[in-house]
Amino acid sequence: MDFSKYETYEFDNSSAFNMATGYKERSYKMHWHSYGEIILVGPGDTNIFKVNQDTYHLVEDDFVLVWPMESHAIIDADRENSLIIQFSNAFVNSLFDLQRIMHFYRNLHVLCINNHPDLVRELKVIAMQMKEAFFSGQANRELKCCMLLMEFMRVLDEHKEEFVPELSEDAHNAYEDDVMRRMMLVTDYIKNNLTADDLSQGAMAQMAGISRDYFSRIFKNVTGLNYSKWLNMIRLEKATELLSHKNMSLTEVAMLSGFQSIPSFNRVFHEDKGMSPGEYRTLFVDGMEK
Repeated sequence: MDFSKYETYEFDNSSAFNMATGYKERSYKMHWHSYGEIILVGPGDTNIFKVNQDTYHLVEDDFVLVWPMESHAIIDADRENSLIIQFSNAFVNSLFDLQRIMHFYRNLHVLCINNHPDLVRELKVIAMQMKEAFFSGQANRELKCCMLLMEFMRVLDEHKEEFVPELSEDAHNAYEDDVMRRMMLVTDYIKNNLTADDLSQGAMAQMAGISRDYFSRIFKNVTGLNYSKWLNMIRLEKATELLSHKNMSLTEVAMLSGFQSIPSFNRVFHEDKGMSPGEYRTLFVDGMEK
């Protein structure tokens, strides 16, 4: 893979929300960033986007979903009339429900109006409300946009059956508040104790006070991932953060992220990012200093 094609960009740390439109150029090179991005596709016969290794040929009013730390590019599309919505990863991580929704849809990158017309039309209305609020210039525009972004995610979450029809019946109903609080307790504990001796699913089920089988089922329905995949994702998030500390060795990064060995760290990292931790550090950390 030729990493020289990739660029990195930082989100304004003082903002949780940003929006852009009106670009004359029809393409934008492959790049990465720590914030998420939602693109409302503009008009025209040609609208080609790429997210990670997948290329999408889209039509007007389709949505592109780019989750934090994913590579993406605009190959050929109407950027002048498309709408780009950007949101900070810190904002998503501030609420469990937003984390849950993002994790659940992590592998979903397009919402096509031809496949999901009612959902996409409803989401477009919200996106247009964001646009109106953002470009109003009012002092509270960020607050309004963040509230609308949460509404966008709420509506998307209500349609999850359309994307994962094989979900068990339990997924069609909200869990009791007490169960959700227990799940939040467990996920918060894991994020703050990645080097703990025992983060097995059995141990976490015991912490939540429920059976291992029930924990497994709830966890998959809430996050969209099985427990081991979710745990690796959280470890990778920590690892990418630690890689920014140049004085920290890759071994230290692996151990502090909860990986038990360098080979497992390298394998999981490469499977998710398409590159080794060292290559990632060179691309993101060293590249940002140039």
